[in-house]
Amino acid sequence: MTQPAPETIRTPKTRIACDGTGDGLADAALGHPRVWLEIDPDEGFADCGYCDRRFILIGGVADKA
Repeated sequence: MTQPAPETIRTPKTRIACDGTGDGLADAALGHPRVWLEIDPDEGFADCGYCDRRFILIGGVADKA
């Protein structure tokens, strides 16, 4: 059984950046290095390898909201 992601963010974009701070405005020392993630439309989501945040493509196959 897989554990749910600690935080899930729905987004309309397939290419997103994650720095672990949540809003991009907080002090970068509080997060992790910025990484760019690409959501595969066939999966509908991408997970950050640093903070395990899951980004879900709005209207995609993984969007259950």
